[in-house]
Amino acid sequence: MKQLLILYHSQTGRTERMAHACLRGAQLEENVATRLLRAKEAALEDLLTADGLLFGTPENFGYMSGALKDFFDRTYRQAQGKLRPLPYAIFINCETDGTGAVRNIERICRGYGFRAVSEPLIARKELVTEGDEARCEELGQTLAAGLELGIF
Repeated sequence: MKQLLILYHSQTGRTERMAHACLRGAQLEENVATRLLRAKEAALEDLLTADGLLFGTPENFGYMSGALKDFFDRTYRQAQGKLRPLPYAIFINCETDGTGAVRNIERICRGYGFRAVSEPLIARKELVTEGDEARCEELGQTLAAGLELGIF
């Protein structure tokens, strides 16, 4: 069974709502096991067992959250030579444009050898709307279905 890891950080609860919406969508694919973890709780072993990744973060000062960056810092060196090119996608909550966080996550993911399989999903509002949640559900289901079908 394929494994999808949804890794996120949230301070206000908005990105957490998006993460849970991604989880709901991913769980529609019965032959993919999906794990939802806060970035602070995740470790190298979580990457090593994943077949696909969803990263979620608020944009802080034009950058990803410190907790998500900390996850990357804690796992990068140990992961070298142990990971295959995992498919990934990003979801961002921000009050600005979100492009700074996206750009930096993408740069780090290239260093890991991950490959983007979807355009970043950016919710640019103070509140996460039902429409944003629906897009996150679709993102989660798309990544899970791609894993199940062997597309990614």
